[in-house]
Amino acid sequence: MSTTEHGEVRLLGKWSSPFSNRVDLALKLKGVSYKYSDENLANKSDDLLKFNPVYKKVPVLVHNGNPISESLVIVEYIDETWTNNSLLSQDPYERALARFWSKTLDDKILPAIWNACWIDEKGREKAVEEALEALKILEGALNDKKFFGGETIGLVDIAANFIGYWVSVLQEIKGLELLTIEKFPKLFKWSQEFINHPVIKEGLPPRDELFAFFKAKA
Repeated sequence: MSTTEHGEVRLLGKWSSPFSNRVDLALKLKGVSYKYSDENLANKSDDLLKFNPVYKKVPVLVHNGNPISESLVIVEYIDETWTNNSLLSQDPYERALARFWSKTLDDKILPAIWNACWIDEKGREKAVEEALEALKILEGALNDKKFFGGETIGLVDIAANFIGYWVSVLQEIKGLELLTIEKFPKLFKWSQEFINHPVIKEGLPPRDELFAFFKAKA
């Protein structure tokens, strides 16, 4: 098992999951060595059931034998444990804003986009409208900043990894135009900055494999 200054670190995840990927990215941005176990969610491992008996979902971070679940909780834990390359501002208000937008992504924005991609044709038009409205809200939060927290990647950028990378794959498969440079120039520019950041680029799953994975489900 991998060791670091703070002990043994293991991640139970799924390569195609943006939620697992959030934890991957946070660990890589911090330079933390860890052991990765890719889970078969159709046949969950004994370790997954042991370490996350409540939800039985990935991701789960196991640090020195102690499990932590839920991707945003894990990312904040990583940020507090490994204090280099901080993902959250030292300012209480800025930290609160970052947590608000991260939660908004999970509660409102990601579900709207996911629904637009997978709903049947009958409900597609309304779902796309709701997804575009959600992206408009997110672009307003970004404003003219390079990343959501300023000049460096932080919690909200990691929480928005689905927007930055997965959306382009899904909209191509489904023939949709959600995140485009014409509709959302600031958010589109952010997505390019995000996925081309050297650490992020290394930590994202191969696009062709992700495309094939979701194409098979379409």
